[in-house]
This record gives sequence, structure tokens and C-alpha cells, in this order.
Amino acid sequence: MGKDEQPFQKAKKRSQKDYTLGFKLGLVSRAEKGEMTYKQAQRIYGIQGRSTVLV
Repeated sequence: MGKDEQPFQKAKKRSQKDYTLGFKLGLVSRAEKGEMTYKQAQRIYGIQGRSTVLV
């Protein structure tokens, strides 16, 4: 390998979590009651995607 070449770096794999139905329903219930926004749920529980919460 030359001086300016960089070794191949493995892409970091995103972690995807499987949430139980009870957990999902609990979050939906709290959001419907106005106890929590989807952004708060993302931050508190480490949920990555917006659509994970809204769909």
C-alpha cells in the first residue's frame, strides 16, 4: 500500500431494535394523551427513525 492510500474500512452497521407490541402501544398511548412527543420518544428510548414512531 502506498503512502497516501488508506486501508479499507468496514462500514459501521446500524443497529435496528425490535420493540415489543406492549412497548409500542404504550408509546402510542402516551403520545395520544399528549404526555410525550415523537421527538421525546426518540431521544428517551434511542429510536432512530422518525417513521418508526409515526407509522
